[in-house]
Amino acid sequence: MASPWERTPALLVLEDGTVFRGTTFAGHGRALGEVVFNTSMSGYQEVLTDPSYKGQIVAMTYPLAGTYGINDEDMESAAIQVEGFVVKEYQNFPSSWRSTRSLADFLNQYGKIGIEGIDTRALTRHIRVVGAMRGIIATDTEDVKTLMDQVQAFPGLNDVDMVRHVTCAQPYRWKEGVRPVDPAHPWDADEPRHRVVTLDCGVKYNILRKLEEAGCQVLVVPAATSPQAILDLQPDGVFLSNGPGDPAAVHYVIETVRDLMGRRPLFGICLGHQMMGLALRGRTFKLKFGHRGANQPVKDVTTGKVEITSQNHGYCVDLESMKDAPVRLTHFNLNDNTLEGMEHLELPAFSVQYHPEASPGPHDASYLFDRFIRLIQKHGTARKEL
Repeated sequence: MASPWERTPALLVLEDGTVFRGTTFAGHGRALGEVVFNTSMSGYQEVLTDPSYKGQIVAMTYPLAGTYGINDEDMESAAIQVEGFVVKEYQNFPSSWRSTRSLADFLNQYGKIGIEGIDTRALTRHIRVVGAMRGIIATDTEDVKTLMDQVQAFPGLNDVDMVRHVTCAQPYRWKEGVRPVDPAHPWDADEPRHRVVTLDCGVKYNILRKLEEAGCQVLVVPAATSPQAILDLQPDGVFLSNGPGDPAAVHYVIETVRDLMGRRPLFGICLGHQMMGLALRGRTFKLKFGHRGANQPVKDVTTGKVEITSQNHGYCVDLESMKDAPVRLTHFNLNDNTLEGMEHLELPAFSVQYHPEASPGPHDASYLFDRFIRLIQKHGTARKEL
């Protein structure tokens, strides 16, 4: 593994033959993935640990990384999820009272490659023009042809179920962190808090923190949990989480959402929003280079207000496909007018494409968790069985 004093040459090779040269600051070997960029100025730890980045090599547009180190509180999952990390310049001496280790140590801990010295402005502009594409980071060879062959053999993320790589293996309770659950008694009977089952497609921890803060008992279950098994848990509401990859490839979750709709209040974020769109017979499509950052403007058409939002998605619900769906379209991205939110006209269900829980990013949209609670209070006890 590379140390700050032992730089080794590294290549980033894209599927169109473009080659970027840099040096390692962590890890060694090769890493394949879809190459994308994130425009956040801070929050690299949250980006690294967000399960929605599974299968991707992430380049940060902000030129410095490592300045405030890594801490134990800002994890968004139990491990690093990205396949590789690309920055302009790595800072090895963190300056923060919260830091417990360096960014390089963190990447090395999970066997992930970090490279610096790449012209990230040129990389970002290239992705914006050509689109997100497959790529490989290599520190063990400079044979571009061999690396290109490996990239071409990589299937990418389209039509691939990535959720199975990040969902939990067993249910767990979130109580100020991950807690084992007693299958016979999954809820705290003496707590009056709302019971919310989270369908884990790659959920971020801050979503669970926000649900807990909003007054919920939170039980997280694997993505393949059947609708009946969820209903048997007698939840007051069901949360549909974020996650990685192509939503149309995760057929079992789409069917679960379709079955649960109208039987419990539903709230979906990011992949959960896409799953709701697909469950309503809509379509999804792949964006050219996605929305990834903490500065995306979204308009709430109900209030007319504009929210600055945190986003991380490469797929989107097609507007045209929702024209005949029984939904009201509630939010739109002001950069490209893509769909960012909807609510069912008859059933207690709504979703947003962006991340109201932030981490990293602004908190403009945190009110949506309170909206979910109000939906539960109105409909959660009148459990209409379809």
